[in-house]
Amino acid sequence: MPRLSDRLFGKKELDVDDYVELDLSDYENVFEGESAELYVKIAEIRNLNDLHELKREIYNGNIVIVDISAIRKDKILIDRVIKDLKQLIIDVRGDIAGLGEEQLILTPTSIGIDREKINNASY
Repeated sequence: MPRLSDRLFGKKELDVDDYVELDLSDYENVFEGESAELYVKIAEIRNLNDLHELKREIYNGNIVIVDISAIRKDKILIDRVIKDLKQLIIDVRGDIAGLGEEQLILTPTSIGIDREKINNASY
């Protein structure tokens, strides 16, 4: 039995010609001479020394996405890093949340993280 949507709109088989390849480099360009007030930075934590630069970015008002996969197996190190990051967020009145089990997102002052997905499903 055909699906309701197929009966209403007709079923169309897609062909390779129906797809358009997008050149995303057109969207990655920053306008020359203009700088952003806030950046989203990416960081990877491998040891405690990596925290210094990450903290500086938060103090400068940037959002940082942190990859902690390299230290996941070292329970003592991961606990120390998360404790330090939580204290940083308290100091700057920012926010911190996990993005899965191997990434964190840290925001500076006045930027909160909404923990509800746009489609209203909690994560």
